[in-house]
Amino acid sequence: MVNFTQRSWLQWLTLFGWIAIGTIIRFINLDAKPPWSDEFATLVFSLGNSFRTVPLDRAIALDTLLQPLQPRPSASFGDVFHNLMTESTHPPVYFLLNHLWLQLFPPDEGLVSLWAARAFSAILGVAAIPAIFGLCWLAFRSRLVGQIAAAMMAVSPYGIYQAQEPRHYTLAILVIIASLACLVVATRCLENRKPIPIWLVFTWVGTNTLGIAVHYFFTLTLCAEAIVLLAVVWKQFKIHNSQFPESTVRAGFGRRFIDISVNMLAKLAPTTSRLIAVAAGTTAGGLIWLPFLQSIPDNQMTDWIYRGNPFGSILESTARFLAWMISMLWLLPVEGVSQPIALVCGVIIVAFLFWTLPILISGWKIQLWRSRSRSGTQVVGGFVLVAIALFSIVTYALGADLSIASRYHFVYFPALIAIVSAALAICWDSNRLVQHTELNWTPRQQLRLKFLQTRGKVAVVLIWLLGLLGALTVVFNFGYQKIERPDRLVPIMQQGSQNPILIATAHYTRAQVRELMTLGWQFKHLYGSQVNSPLFLLAQHDRSSNRSVETLYKTIAELPKPLDLWVVNFTSARHDLEEGNNQICVPDSQRRAKVNGYRAKLFHCQ
Repeated sequence: MVNFTQRSWLQWLTLFGWIAIGTIIRFINLDAKPPWSDEFATLVFSLGNSFRTVPLDRAIALDTLLQPLQPRPSASFGDVFHNLMTESTHPPVYFLLNHLWLQLFPPDEGLVSLWAARAFSAILGVAAIPAIFGLCWLAFRSRLVGQIAAAMMAVSPYGIYQAQEPRHYTLAILVIIASLACLVVATRCLENRKPIPIWLVFTWVGTNTLGIAVHYFFTLTLCAEAIVLLAVVWKQFKIHNSQFPESTVRAGFGRRFIDISVNMLAKLAPTTSRLIAVAAGTTAGGLIWLPFLQSIPDNQMTDWIYRGNPFGSILESTARFLAWMISMLWLLPVEGVSQPIALVCGVIIVAFLFWTLPILISGWKIQLWRSRSRSGTQVVGGFVLVAIALFSIVTYALGADLSIASRYHFVYFPALIAIVSAALAICWDSNRLVQHTELNWTPRQQLRLKFLQTRGKVAVVLIWLLGLLGALTVVFNFGYQKIERPDRLVPIMQQGSQNPILIATAHYTRAQVRELMTLGWQFKHLYGSQVNSPLFLLAQHDRSSNRSVETLYKTIAELPKPLDLWVVNFTSARHDLEEGNNQICVPDSQRRAKVNGYRAKLFHCQ
């Protein structure tokens, strides 16, 4: 068996192999999938442009709709910051970095390069591979755990999905890994009753401040870390209490409590005072964004996450939580395939989970039994459990269903990879551990090791191979498909229309501008100048009137006939037209397949 500890050159060569595999996978079909609406938000704001330049309440041409995607040489950091803060709910760091990155690439047919935008996120996703190696080496004091974690990160279906979208989640994952590394070092100082180094205080504060400026959900990471730290402090308090002189223990409760507390605080003061400094510095860095955070709950752009009753569909939301966690490790084709195939793949995924769980549980228990890895296992494992608990509280107690969007689960993604890898490392190394009798394994521990011995390296390889299949599932679009599928709807529109096309939707927020952009982008890249470009209409919605429908009818009257009208996610107009309230347009009689992200209906206007 290869001794990874002695052959350091092989360590780095192996790590380079995982980086190479992760890079290749992340760049396969990088720009093959059409962008969905959230990606357009990143593109437009990173360019320093605004969605407000798109006209409302009148028919506009394709080039006018896509104008915010045109790079402007005069755009500055100030434009990026201003437009983002006034039109979005996200902090600016990723967008500012992406602004610099996109300037390195020429436009693609006059528009921003989708490949370039996704490549930046993909590179950050690749960087997570050596980063998770370093975290696991530090936390578990094992390069074997680090190698397995790097291998799992390289092929993680969830990691691939995040890396192939030009969004800020891959940068947030990197910052979380750095913050967790600081947490591991800090807890080690607490356990050894040593002061936290000054360099760590500044590094941790800087990392946490950066994390908040990358994504506001980083605050969940901070909450989870704080709870883990409090648990470590409490554990040290109990240990110190048990070691107190017997004379003090026999004293009255009040005196005992005071003596123990004073003595413990005196010993932990250098460490706790610097932890307080970290907390204060992080809070100060986070307060910068407080005015923007306060506006998010009332922002229409975030209304969708508060819809519905999580308790009414508790099984459904719980199933989604489990699905996102499983997909961080492996996945099989469940989208874009026939229902029987999707069902079989789903059964295999669940069956493999039940086969894997005993391996993971045994591995975790042995890691907890080993003094070398106990602290790291408790800290990283505790972080995962606390983070999942926080997600559950936000979902079920606060009514914001975080199970709806898989992308938000980046908060505990790297820690889950790390703790799973720690268990798999025991499985991989079980033969050697069994032979080390000097470790004084108890009979119960020996049973665990022998169970893992029967699985051995084969189990680890199987889990990794299923992860690799999951990675290929994502890059070839059989899993984690885009929420909107303009690549399916645009051909339907083109084939079903013999006349000039008007695509209309109701405008509630800038989200509807992005939705029409998905269709416009697909028309431009699928057909180019081969066909007459459609016209687009964003009719402003007014809850107190039927303004959007009236705007649609006015626009139809002004356009030459015959005209094929596609109403997309425009329920009020669709119902009004189907009821025959407009004599000019009649519904098309053909039934068409439903397309993800769009409720579209064709009407012929004469």
